Amino acid sequence: MEKRIRVIVAKPGLDGHDRGAKVVARALRDAGMEVIYTGLRQTPQAILRTCIEEDADVVCLSSLSGAHDYLFPKVAQLFKEQGIDDVLILGGGIIPDADVPAMKESGIEEIFGPGTRTEDIVEYIRTHLKK
Repeated sequence: MEKRIRVIVAKPGLDGHDRGAKVVARALRDAGMEVIYTGLRQTPQAILRTCIEEDADVVCLSSLSGAHDYLFPKVAQLFKEQGIDDVLILGGGIIPDADVPAMKESGIEEIFGPGTRTEDIVEYIRTHLKK
């Protein structure tokens, strides 16, 4: 039996809107992945800790608050500091196109904005998994 892909869906920072994160979580679950949704208002440190504790393959970060430019790179930095390089880190939410290159440079592998088909996220994860 093949190991199911384990995904953490996390809302870093003070953003209180999680409908999109829940839609993505449901789509990933429907695609056969094991999904752990951490809930609202997570710190980068808590996201890292959850990923380690759950032995996750993927971390999906979601932000609508505009704090993505600090929080997403902070999560990626913590993973690098811990020597974790086999976890796929993705971002989503309201991320201006102008911010995408900096997000990718910081270690966020891909950004999925409004209107992205959930099937595209599932396919991206399946084809870019690191473990």
